[in-house]
Amino acid sequence: MKTKVLIIKLGYSETLDHKIADTPSIGDTLRTTPILFAIKEKYPDSFIVWLGAKEAEPLIEGISIIDRVMIWDNFVPFQLMREKFDVLINLEKVPGVCALSDMIDAWVKYGFRFDSAMGTYHAYEKGLQFIEYIKIKQSQNKTIKSWQQVLIEMLDVKWKKQKYLIGYKPEKKEIYDVGLNYNVGSKWKVKAMSKDIWNDLEKRLSESGLNVSWQKGTNNLYDYMDWINSCKIIISQDSLGLHVALAYDRKIIGLFGPTDSSEIYTYGKDNIIIHSGQACDKMPCYSPNCITDLYCMEKIDLDEIMNAVRKLMDSA
Repeated sequence: MKTKVLIIKLGYSETLDHKIADTPSIGDTLRTTPILFAIKEKYPDSFIVWLGAKEAEPLIEGISIIDRVMIWDNFVPFQLMREKFDVLINLEKVPGVCALSDMIDAWVKYGFRFDSAMGTYHAYEKGLQFIEYIKIKQSQNKTIKSWQQVLIEMLDVKWKKQKYLIGYKPEKKEIYDVGLNYNVGSKWKVKAMSKDIWNDLEKRLSESGLNVSWQKGTNNLYDYMDWINSCKIIISQDSLGLHVALAYDRKIIGLFGPTDSSEIYTYGKDNIIIHSGQACDKMPCYSPNCITDLYCMEKIDLDEIMNAVRKLMDSA
């Protein structure tokens, strides 16, 4: 018999952040996929079931390591309370999902459990480092390890820079030199540079002879993934596009201000991270709204971005 493993990752809560949202984070789902390599290393004969949100289905459907994809609906909890598993990994902090996790029949449980005394989440013994990570992040506004590494090490597997996995195989090949991934999610708009700055950047890139494309597929995830795969270099703020580009081995220039770039392992010396030049003792603040009125993303140095683009084009 194979080791039957259930992963619960819907994206309503960012795994290593205290916030819980009303809509699922697709990027958070993608950031979780390196754990699949760790599961196969720890349980080589495993049969892996992934429970995800409908919005993230294009990311996980088609990943060969996943044996069954389940999409959350009103009936799934009843099925899971009757189905048996050997290993359960719950990466959701929504209290109701944690309560469901406690009720699922599994020998070993990792990640988050329900705190019945407080009516909120806590962690199983094999997940307490998540709680410590979240506490450090809240108190110091910084992280000590990359997100991927913490997930891998929860399973007592060595961090070997395990990569993202993505199910959808894009149709479009490289046709653009640079892609401008200028949009961010509606719940964290402070991570975005203003459109005026993006327009200035596009002008500089075009004048230097580069073929530039503005972000496409804002209303269709498949079109969005096709567009990212069609660009040699993706310039992006801290958003879904950054992670999709890493999954497709695109070269990236990541732009950071209110969030900590060390939380993301970028898988390669060719990838470049640029931080805001704004002097702010709150940065990174992880706040969805600017708490100082300094708007750090407006202080990204465009000359630094242009130098990074030239470096990446030269290494192509």
